[in-house]
Formats: sequence, structure tokens, C-alpha cells
Amino acid sequence: MGFVKEFKEFAVKGNVMDLAVGVIIGGAFGKIIDSVVKDLVMPIVSAIIGQPDFSQLYVVLKGEVPANTALEEARKIPETAIFAYGNFITVAINFLLLALVIFLMVKGINSLKRKEEVAPSAPPAPTKEEVLLTEIRDLLKNK
Repeated sequence: MGFVKEFKEFAVKGNVMDLAVGVIIGGAFGKIIDSVVKDLVMPIVSAIIGQPDFSQLYVVLKGEVPANTALEEARKIPETAIFAYGNFITVAINFLLLALVIFLMVKGINSLKRKEEVAPSAPPAPTKEEVLLTEIRDLLKNK
């Protein structure tokens, strides 16, 4: 029975529950970042660069591939070597945006923590009267 009780205490501890909540929120947060990239950033990039979908970018290293062939179709052509760098660009942009959002979130939380630490200020210094009364009290104790 000791093992079951010990496992129950472990599973219900705050750390395990915090981790579970973090994983769930992380999954939802990933969807938000994916939406930010696809719906907000990529249209701006496409307005500047002119091609919103990087996943179809590739270079043919060996073999013959007709122009404007989709990546999946180009990969099916025998005896070709294709360097598909477009998907990497998309994943790298997603990573950079995710890192930026997490950095801003941590920075905001840290600034809130600093404000909380600053809020409880040190008690005010005793007035001259309080100091004098304390000295009198101490003198009376010593007599």
C-alpha cells in the first residue's frame, strides 16, 4: 500500500499538475503562433517578397525537372536530387516568431515581478521622538 500512496502523492503534487497544465497550454499556444505566422506574418512577407508559400521552394541538384513543377511531383521524378529548402525557411520563421513571443512574455512577467518586489518598501525610519523614547525605555530597563 505504501507504493500506491507514494505514487498518488507524486501524481497529485503541484509540480506534476503544473507540468500537465504547461503542456496543454503549450499546445494551444503553438496553434496561436501557427495562426500568427500563417494569417498575419506570411501575408506581409508575401506583399514584400511576392511568394507567400515557401514550402514549394527547391533547387534541382541532379536530373531534369520541368519548370513550375510542384515539389511533391518533382520528388517523384526518377534519378533526380532535389534540395528542398522552402519548408526549412517556414519552420525557421515559425521558430523565430515563437522565440520572440516567449521572450516578450517572459520579459513582461519579469517586469511584473520586479514591480511586485518594489511595492513593499522598507518601513520608514523612526522619528526623532521614537528614537528618544526608545533610549528612555532602554535606560529605564537597565536601572
